[in-house]
Amino acid sequence: MLDVQHFKAQDLRGLSPEDLAAVAGKMLAHIGEQSRHIVEQSKRIDSQAQAIKWRDAKIESITFQLARLKAWKFGAKTEAMNAEQRALFEETCAADQADLEAQLAALQPAAVGSTAPDKQPRRQPKREALPAHLPRVDQRVEPEDTNCPTPECGQPMVRVGEDVSERLDIVPAQFFVQRQIRGKWACKCCQLLVQEPAAPQVFDNALPTPGLQAHTAVSRFVDHIPYYRQEQINARSGVHTPRSTLAAWGGRTGAQLMPLYDAHRAFVLGSRVVHADETPIGLLDPGGGKTKKAYMWAYARGAFEPKPGVVFDFCAGRGGQYPCAFLKGWAGTLVVDAYSGYDAALSLDGRSTAYCLAHARRKFDELVKANSSVVAGQAIQRLAWLYRIEADAKALAADQRLQMRQERSQPLWDEMHVWLQLERTHVPDGSAIAKAIDYSLNHWVGLGRYLVDGDVPIDNNHVENRIRPWALGRRNWLFIGSQLAGERAAVVMSLLQSAKLNGHEPWAYLKDVLTRLPTQLNSRIEELLPHKWQPAD
Repeated sequence: MLDVQHFKAQDLRGLSPEDLAAVAGKMLAHIGEQSRHIVEQSKRIDSQAQAIKWRDAKIESITFQLARLKAWKFGAKTEAMNAEQRALFEETCAADQADLEAQLAALQPAAVGSTAPDKQPRRQPKREALPAHLPRVDQRVEPEDTNCPTPECGQPMVRVGEDVSERLDIVPAQFFVQRQIRGKWACKCCQLLVQEPAAPQVFDNALPTPGLQAHTAVSRFVDHIPYYRQEQINARSGVHTPRSTLAAWGGRTGAQLMPLYDAHRAFVLGSRVVHADETPIGLLDPGGGKTKKAYMWAYARGAFEPKPGVVFDFCAGRGGQYPCAFLKGWAGTLVVDAYSGYDAALSLDGRSTAYCLAHARRKFDELVKANSSVVAGQAIQRLAWLYRIEADAKALAADQRLQMRQERSQPLWDEMHVWLQLERTHVPDGSAIAKAIDYSLNHWVGLGRYLVDGDVPIDNNHVENRIRPWALGRRNWLFIGSQLAGERAAVVMSLLQSAKLNGHEPWAYLKDVLTRLPTQLNSRIEELLPHKWQPAD
């Protein structure tokens, strides 16, 4: 057979016409095949060029989006956002950035040889070490064959070291059935039967253990998961827990914790300085088929107390009779906003008032944001000086803190008082700036209480942070089902939030309390309070 690919001119000599025709046919076929190969190769080159062009454009687009995202994240003014909006914004930015970076990482290997400009290798952020207290589950990865892979060798290899990498993993909450098997022992001679008694439980003959009761309560009052959503979550594990059942567990838990709540209330009111605030809570009105406004009142120990604590009181209204009833027998300084509902409680002997300076500042801040008021801006600046001094005095003892305030804050405070009185004469009555100035001047003594008492803070943010979980939960719960349900919620929330303030894990604390409560002596009930609690051995 003739090889047309390596055919030479001299090979044509002496060939018959038939052979020449055959050679010509083969050469034409070979040329046609090469032409098709060239066309196909050209198409592949064009396709690769289009792919490279597309990748370059994609990389450029993603790079631009990343740059814009970082500009929003680090350069945008977010003062107009509230805390929830800012948290959502930051979460979204983090998710978008991770998404874009993952897309970019997937494109980079394919972009080798493209026309995209070379970039410096991305600097990897230093990852925080995983918590040391978490258990470690080892996964051993070793070669199947530990003999030398070199064909000429094949000798057994020696292990000379290892590389260890750590990643964070989780096992979703798992239900299990706790079986308590109590053996029976009998004496055939004496006809005597011996058996250990069952351990006392908070709820006799109840289905859930203290661990499950604590989990249900923490999910409701710490993680703000309504009962109907807990029902759905439990169903994914094949466990049917109707919301009515979960609510019943929560109700019984709250009832059992009442003695502990009363002792905790006495502890909170044992502080000479108490913070108070209130927030509205929807209360279901079965008769009207609607909800009405109730209030959750919060009382917290002084901001400088070494042992923190907060106690909640669910009330049907916002009248002054509620703080009067709750604070009965207490004497000291009450840190509040200027709400008139506290006036009746503060009218008794042995009580003084400290007003929240942050509320006064807010009125000026609103004017600055609304119309860039020059006077309001100057007031904000003067208040900022006072807050800087408080930051320096925060870690001091009460007497040292008072001395610093007298030396540094008091002159600024007196100067600001004179300045506000002067500015008030220059603004028209009824104007927004006049109302802001009048608020400060009318409550001047209470706003300056912190300057004469080292245990009193400059504002009431301490309790406002403690009451914030109710605002978060309110969006999920929507409303409280009854007065009694609100009171039970106050009981559980008081203990769980105080446990968090004292550095305890809420579930561990409540599980242990519910386990020990049936056998705990009333005379030693204080051992289970959040500020005294120690895990059982």
